[in-house]
Amino acid sequence: MKRIAVLGGGPGGLYFAYLWKTRHPEDFVQVFERNAEGATFGFGVVFSARAMDFLRADDPDTADEITSRMETWSDMTLVHRGESATLDGVDFSAIGRLDLLILLTDRARSAGVELTFGTLIRSVEEVAGFDVIVAADGVNSLVRRSFEGDFQTSISYLDEKFAWFGTTKRFETLTQTFVETDFGTFNAHHYRYSQTMSTFIVECDRASWLKAGFDHLDPEGMKARCETIFAETLDGHGLVANKSSWRNFPWVWNERWSHRNMVLIGDALHTAHYSIGSGTRLALEDVLALVKSLETHPNDLRDALEHYQATRQPVVQKLVRAARESASWYADFPRHMHLTPMELAYSYITRSGRIDDERLRSMSPGFMTRYDAVRPRPAA
Repeated sequence: MKRIAVLGGGPGGLYFAYLWKTRHPEDFVQVFERNAEGATFGFGVVFSARAMDFLRADDPDTADEITSRMETWSDMTLVHRGESATLDGVDFSAIGRLDLLILLTDRARSAGVELTFGTLIRSVEEVAGFDVIVAADGVNSLVRRSFEGDFQTSISYLDEKFAWFGTTKRFETLTQTFVETDFGTFNAHHYRYSQTMSTFIVECDRASWLKAGFDHLDPEGMKARCETIFAETLDGHGLVANKSSWRNFPWVWNERWSHRNMVLIGDALHTAHYSIGSGTRLALEDVLALVKSLETHPNDLRDALEHYQATRQPVVQKLVRAARESASWYADFPRHMHLTPMELAYSYITRSGRIDDERLRSMSPGFMTRYDAVRPRPAA
């Protein structure tokens, strides 16, 4: 019998615990989560159209449970200068983060996982008696911070600021709204994740953030100013805060994914900018890859963990590169504000370098027909 400790009760940690215990009921699996059960930050979790395909192939029951609770839509909207540009065929789904955690908690508990909430592990020594330690404890991972040299960790931060809110305003699609104000330029990513709630992420460059006085406003003042900046978008609705503070997005990467009997997954291992909506998906995919590697090498943990990195790392690197391209576009979006709404939408949808005109015509024929009609022509 193996004894496995999972540090972190987010989607990745809970899903690993559930999946391993379901497939290996003889093993002891314990999740340690610092927060109380049912406590979470953030609002909705967004997935691209095909994000559930990987899960359905390996675990259709869980995929069906998640998708049955999702809000889905088949278009995306970009708002600029008060005008909307629709990108057809850009399918997304979303689920409340708390709903997802409750679902995965229930599944882990029903599988026989030992769930320990409200417990802060302060040292890796506290779980030294376990055969395997899965670090699913996020950007500030205790395991990773304790052995950064061994994991060959690198961390850097974007200069732009973002804050995560919710709102009772229902948005029919995933929408990007760009506004120019006396303070500077601001962007909001917003989408519904339930019938009554939407996620609302506010983003801006540092110059606009400072000019708006966000560096000294208290939480209520900060929320009120964001409501003023996006008053037209919110249409009389307010913002809902939940640990909603200004943050700089952290790029986390580890050249080595395991050390001794410890292995990293999710944001403890790598981060991908929220603009491509893949953080939770990456964590769940990490879990599937780790489980398969442990099962492929049941008698040699080092071989299993090296196999996990060798097979999974190239996939993650490709997506992280796309995320960096996407983040670079957002860093420069004030420079794009001179574009027409259609031009800005085209620049946005092609920002990661993964979508060219041919693919876009296939994916969003309606948009490309409209864009071709107004596309700037090179000078003769």
